[in-house]
Amino acid sequence: MTRYNSITEYDIDLDGQGRRIGIVMSRFNPEVGEGLLSACIEELRRLGVAPAAIQIATVPGALEIPLALQRLARCGQFDALIALGAVIRGETYHFELVSNEMGAGISRVMLDSGLPIANGVLTTEDDDQALARIQDKGRDCARAAIEMANLLKALP
Repeated sequence: MTRYNSITEYDIDLDGQGRRIGIVMSRFNPEVGEGLLSACIEELRRLGVAPAAIQIATVPGALEIPLALQRLARCGQFDALIALGAVIRGETYHFELVSNEMGAGISRVMLDSGLPIANGVLTTEDDDQALARIQDKGRDCARAAIEMANLLKALP
């Protein structure tokens, strides 16, 4: 699509054929994590990613996600990564600590590695909010990972 004459504009490309995707999922709040994973895998396959080109690593909780992502990013086998899980507010400050550190860690891994990472770790007030978001967020992460992998391949 060209909106402006003589200006290069990169199109949205959601073709997942040939793309290799790594997923890191927190096992804490397992119902939410599994729902996110199911929706994400379904969408990746719909976009053309081969099942053999998808690898899943699970970690105990959200704070462990950035380290596993870092290892996957360093191995050079993936076009994009996806982080999945949930941090649900409790009665202590722990929610803010985990949410902030996990999010900053994911961003740091992405920027340091140059590998796109779709952040699908929900941060919600309660279980109901998390469960209401799992399908959309799982699919959104799959699309974001593929789009960004393709965009980075196209950029100079």
